[in-house]
Amino acid sequence: MNYAKYIFIILSFSLFAQEKIPVKQIVKYNFEGKDLVQIDKFGTQYSFSDNTFYSKGSKGSFEYSNLQLGDITSINAFNPLKINLFYKDFNTVVILDNRLAEIKKIDFNSLTPFRMVTKISSANDNAIWIFNDNTQQLELFDFITHKTKHKTLPIDGNVLDLKSNYNFCWLLTDSYIYTYNYFGSLISKQPNNSFEQLAETNGNLVLRSNNNLFLLSKNSNQITKLDLPKLLIKRFFVTNQTLYIYDGEMLHQYQLINE
Repeated sequence: MNYAKYIFIILSFSLFAQEKIPVKQIVKYNFEGKDLVQIDKFGTQYSFSDNTFYSKGSKGSFEYSNLQLGDITSINAFNPLKINLFYKDFNTVVILDNRLAEIKKIDFNSLTPFRMVTKISSANDNAIWIFNDNTQQLELFDFITHKTKHKTLPIDGNVLDLKSNYNFCWLLTDSYIYTYNYFGSLISKQPNNSFEQLAETNGNLVLRSNNNLFLLSKNSNQITKLDLPKLLIKRFFVTNQTLYIYDGEMLHQYQLINE
């Protein structure tokens, strides 16, 4: 009998609290438009369709499209003054301002050393976090100087998701949940028990497994299920302790009570 294996399984399950965290529904309404990906702290809505990115807020509606780069892979509007769009097929990142005017375009195919980028996220100043599939390392990349400011040790496993704020970065692989500080130093590492995506709010993580959401509080290894009604989770994100769930037609807003 492999006792070490069973001990690992028991410890993994112990990370999950049995109780559920209550959430309070604020509102739900039809979202007519494109595929919603984020609402920032100012209420600006960000959405996209194929190769066109849209923003709609108090300052008006704007759109950005780059036909040469094809379809958008991911969008990060954590910093609304430096929104980043990732075009994986062309290994390229575009930085936009709050009116979706182009600030910078980074073609990683033309840079030395060559980087095969598979995930990106926002960072401080003129930097973005990128995952370099060639080296299996997370890099804090300055998009003005085209230099790597910091990088992590090589990471094992298939990378599923990447999120960040101004001070920390969270990397989800098929095996672990990693937390790094701004200098690329590993802060924590714990097993990933079937989670596929993550969102960040004030250092807390909301994790998705199938059609369920869980909360991993900062400074804790305890993962607790959110007490939500049954609904399709096409996309989810968190802004200022408000959990948004988009089911493809309706946008549901919930207040995280015990964040």
